[in-house]
Amino acid sequence: MRKLILFVLLVSTILFILNGVFIADICSSEEIPIRVAVEFMDHAAAAYISQAQGWFEEEGLNINYYENYVTGMALAAALGRGDIQAAYLCLIPAINAYANARVAIKIVAGTHKYGYGLVVNTNKIKDIYGLQREGIRIGCVREGGAVDVLLHKAIIEYGLDKEKVLNNVQRMDPAKQLLAIQMDRLDAAFLPEQWATMAEDSKYQMMLMSQDIWPEMQGSVLVVKSELIEKYPELVRKLVKVTEKSTDWIIQNPESAAEVVAHQLSLVGENILPVQVKDADTDKIEFNADVLLKSMSRIDYGTDIDSVTVQDNIDFLVELGYIKNTFDANEILDLRFLSR
Repeated sequence: MRKLILFVLLVSTILFILNGVFIADICSSEEIPIRVAVEFMDHAAAAYISQAQGWFEEEGLNINYYENYVTGMALAAALGRGDIQAAYLCLIPAINAYANARVAIKIVAGTHKYGYGLVVNTNKIKDIYGLQREGIRIGCVREGGAVDVLLHKAIIEYGLDKEKVLNNVQRMDPAKQLLAIQMDRLDAAFLPEQWATMAEDSKYQMMLMSQDIWPEMQGSVLVVKSELIEKYPELVRKLVKVTEKSTDWIIQNPESAAEVVAHQLSLVGENILPVQVKDADTDKIEFNADVLLKSMSRIDYGTDIDSVTVQDNIDFLVELGYIKNTFDANEILDLRFLSR
């Protein structure tokens, strides 16, 4: 009888502790503040829409810091500094942060495929081979960015002279590239959406999209710090759930989604766009819903992502010398929170 009583007490104690841990995890996942960042593009449409619709709050997420970055490289650096705990950003900068800066992050969902393009002034460039002509001015983000990697992919796929093309490249962020295009200071540009379609709206031609250069190219992802998963897995589950909800809404309501994203970008742009861009001509950077709709139609929104695609990106970055050593894609993936 004595042993039975002791056994019952032991089991009750264990159950009490486990139940306490479970309850604590749920409570803390609703109360813990989380710092989130996005790239200033319609790549992050799921985040912009969730914010505008109040879906983060509805799910019990306490986002007390929400920042926008003009480039994925700047956002990746913020992850490394510890400024943020979760981010919607392009896959390439996420891999760079993990491999080079040793930032402990996990990709918990995809957000879209594709979303990049090459726009050209057809008076100067008639075909892809025009990029290697001497004196042609090509805009692109700095080395290691997603569109820079796409530029290298295009060089390989079309057999271009790498040295000649890269000699023509001028490095600047997407907003400055758009302004340079509008001022006739660039003849071509490798740009992410929405910037590529905005450049097209400025009378340049979309010569190639990422679909043409890199089939099944993964665009952006949702990443979180590893410690966030370890301490608050329920919080991460909710973040993924909201991302799935908003992604479905984008697919089902493209016109409304474009209006929301255009409005959000317009609001944020007042503070985030470089001063020199705004001072040059404030009318030149406008986020029009019709243009956003066209841009977003070129993006394949979806939260699915597979290790093979991620591995292709990792291996190509090694080939380019942007990361030193390859690694198994599953090291950076944690897809247990996806509902499908």
